[in-house]
Amino acid sequence: MTRPKPLNEEIFFDGKTLISETDTKGIITFVNRKFVEMSGYTKEEALGQPHSILRHPDMPRAAFAEMWRVIKSGKMWEGYVKNLRKDGKFYWVIVNIIPKYNEENNIVGYTASRKVPNRDHIDRIALQYKEMIEKEN
Repeated sequence: MTRPKPLNEEIFFDGKTLISETDTKGIITFVNRKFVEMSGYTKEEALGQPHSILRHPDMPRAAFAEMWRVIKSGKMWEGYVKNLRKDGKFYWVIVNIIPKYNEENNIVGYTASRKVPNRDHIDRIALQYKEMIEKEN
């Protein structure tokens, strides 16, 4: 799937339930209606794709490395994420990701839900992310 060119236009998340699920490799296995609305991808386009199709270039690799470290250990991860929509616009969310377990207590996937971010914190977080990206390059 071709990634869109980022536009400097924000779509504001209204806080309605936005859910996605992935397998243990981050491949999308479920999206709800709000995910479709916010991401711009149809359900059919999203299913089977890596969740990283939403990764905005302003997001540092280190943030996602930490996220994977936490969720693979069986713990919940929460963080601010700037997502890239199919149309190139972006939206900020606070993401909560929890592991899903089978009957043998093995992690079989992850469920992510989103909350409305604190607008006062976004500028500070965006600056931190910019500094992290500069260190990565």
